[in-house]
Amino acid sequence: MEKSDDHHKTSHGGSGGAATEKWEEVSTAIRTAETMLRLAPVGLCLAALVIMLKDSQNNEFGSVSYSNLSAFRYLVHANGICAGYSILSAANAAMPGSSSTMPRVWTFFCLDQILTYVVLAAGAVSTEVLYLAYKGDDAITWSDACSSFGSFCHRATASVIITFVVVCFYVLLSLISSYKLFTRFDPPAIVDSNKNVEVAVFAN
Repeated sequence: MEKSDDHHKTSHGGSGGAATEKWEEVSTAIRTAETMLRLAPVGLCLAALVIMLKDSQNNEFGSVSYSNLSAFRYLVHANGICAGYSILSAANAAMPGSSSTMPRVWTFFCLDQILTYVVLAAGAVSTEVLYLAYKGDDAITWSDACSSFGSFCHRATASVIITFVVVCFYVLLSLISSYKLFTRFDPPAIVDSNKNVEVAVFAN
């Protein structure tokens, strides 16, 4: 009888250990995937930043540079901030247990949201400037500039497109950090006034 009990405990402990080991493997895989996802925007941000920094053109019509337009200067700063944050957040996410505390989960959630909107705003404002540069504005007799400074507009367009790819990555990161935060909370409960019993809204 004692041998049977010992065998039962051993098998139970073995299954529990296997489950724990499997969960650790899954957790490691998720952490690795998130780290890579946070590192991916670094190269894109730097590419958009460098292309815009080098964007200038001189010809018989005059000269133009990204620094002449506040929207493009903002895009450079936004991509620089994004690249720095991506490196720091990836290093933090790679650490075992880095997202186990509520302060860190809240920090990732807030900063991911902020960076998403910062980069999205940079892309949106720059797109508006490019639209006017390509199309002009007849209402205020503003002719298009890209017919005269085509090379400048092409490089600026490439930088803006890359910036929107960065936005896609950060939207995905925001969804991940939101999931990691809100899954830590219990589902809301409603009170049955007739029975005075709390019932979870999402109870199975």
